Amino acid sequence: MIVQTMTPGRTVWVRLDPHQDLLLGLRRAVAEAGITNGAILGGVGSLSAWHFHVVSSTDLPPTNAFVRGEGPWDIVNVNGAILGGRVHAHVIFTNETQTLGGHLEEGTTILTFAIIQIQEILDADCSRWDTVGPLGPH
Repeated sequence: MIVQTMTPGRTVWVRLDPHQDLLLGLRRAVAEAGITNGAILGGVGSLSAWHFHVVSSTDLPPTNAFVRGEGPWDIVNVNGAILGGRVHAHVIFTNETQTLGGHLEEGTTILTFAIIQIQEILDADCSRWDTVGPLGPH
C-alpha cells in the first residue's frame, strides 16, 4: 500500500467536440496544459463509438478483453490519473438498456460534446503510483 499527501494545483477543464477521440483529446489537453501528474475528477457528455478494455483473468499480470461498439451513449463518468504525463482513464457510459465501461482506449469518439475536469498535482513524486510495472499495465 502507498499513502502519500499531494498538493493540488490548477483545475483544468477540457471540452471535446463531435467526432474527436476522447483519449487522444485528453492526451493532447494534458500535454498542452503541461500536466505531469494529476487526477481526472470527472467527465460528462456523449459518445458515438467506444473502445475500452477490462481485465479478463485473475492471473498476474492479468489478460485483457478489448471491446468496441457504436451507437448513441451518454457518458456517466470519466475518471483516472495522469502519472508522469501518461493518461490512465476509465469511462462509464449508458444507453436506455445497459451500462458499460472500462479502461479507455483510442477509438472512443464524441457524439455531441464531452467536458472533463483534471486536478493537477504539484510537487509529488508519483513514480511509485505508476500503473506499469512488474504486473503489467492496467
